[in-house]
Amino acid sequence: MKQHSALVRTLAATAAAGALAWAVLAGGQTSSASAAPAADQVPGYAVEDFSYPNSDRILAEKGFLLKRGDGHITLADCASEQNLLRFLARDRADVCFKVTGDKGYLALELTSVYGVRTSDAGSTHLEMTAENDRVTYDIPAKTWGGVGESGDGREHMLVEIRTTK
Repeated sequence: MKQHSALVRTLAATAAAGALAWAVLAGGQTSSASAAPAADQVPGYAVEDFSYPNSDRILAEKGFLLKRGDGHITLADCASEQNLLRFLARDRADVCFKVTGDKGYLALELTSVYGVRTSDAGSTHLEMTAENDRVTYDIPAKTWGGVGESGDGREHMLVEIRTTK
C-alpha cells in the first residue's frame, strides 16, 4: 500500500508540474504583437533567365546587344589572346568572344557582320538575319570565313552563335 500511495503522490506531483508549465507557457505571452508566418521570412526563389550580365552597359558603350547565353561564349578584348572567336563588322571595330566548354550558346544583335575567324574550340554555327530572311552558316574551327554582307551584299545582323567541340 505504501508503494501505491508513493506512486499516486509522484503522479500527482508530475501532473501538477505539467499543468503549471502549461499555464506559464500559455499565459506567459504578454506581447500583443503577433508572430509573422514563417513563409513571410523565407527568401524568394532565384530563377536563372540566362540574361547576359551588363548588357545595357555593353549596348551603350559598344553599340551591340548581348541578350542571353549559357556562359560559355563571353565578350572578350580582341587583344587579350589569339584563340578568340572574332567577328568583322562594317560599322565598328572587331568584336571578339572567348569560347569555353564543349558547347556554347549566345543570342545577340550585332549588325553589319561580314566576316568571322573561328577559334580552335570547335565548329561554329551562326544564325543571321537580312531583311526578312534567316541565314545560317557552319564554320569549322580555326577558319576565316565570309558571312553575311560579304555573301550576298545585304546588311546582315548576327543573332545567334552556337559552338560545339
